[in-house]
Amino acid sequence: MEESTMAGHGGQSPDAAGGPEKRELLLEAARFRVVRRWERCADGALRVRDVIEHPGSVVVVPMVSPGEVCLVEVVRVAVGMTLLELPAGTLDRVESLPTAAARELAEETGYRAGRMSAAGGFWMSPGILRERMHLFIAEDLVAGPQALEPGEQIRTRVVRWEEALTMCREGIIDDAKTVAGLLLVDACRRGAT
Repeated sequence: MEESTMAGHGGQSPDAAGGPEKRELLLEAARFRVVRRWERCADGALRVRDVIEHPGSVVVVPMVSPGEVCLVEVVRVAVGMTLLELPAGTLDRVESLPTAAARELAEETGYRAGRMSAAGGFWMSPGILRERMHLFIAEDLVAGPQALEPGEQIRTRVVRWEEALTMCREGIIDDAKTVAGLLLVDACRRGAT
């Protein structure tokens, strides 16, 4: 994603401090890259930072009904367990955010949304990771078959809205994007700003 598209999300652009003195590509993977950056600090010192650059992603809150949300159980190899999450996925460079949200919703849950609304966004782990997650609420859902990518292990689970919030508070749901997404949408639903 271009540097300019990452500005205006609650802070300055990633290189607002003047940009890196030097960059070195350490790893180019299918969905991200790791870059070593030498940054000039305000005191003049040169600091080395390793940054994971990610194109960004979408997170979808699928409202099956006003009182029910569809979550997904996803096998996460990195943490060695199955997590209960909101549907989400990496942006393709050629698609719009709503298109990406609709794609991920259909792939992971089988649902198609009659209405898809943007609900904000957040940086996942800005100390090391440059990934902006864009939150959407999917409503007026129509069920259909999942379209999982090869190797994906995902099961859907519809829960009551209040139960999902309780699971966040009790640590049963401990995936950061899911906790943030559910709580942000809950605040919007309750009229908070």
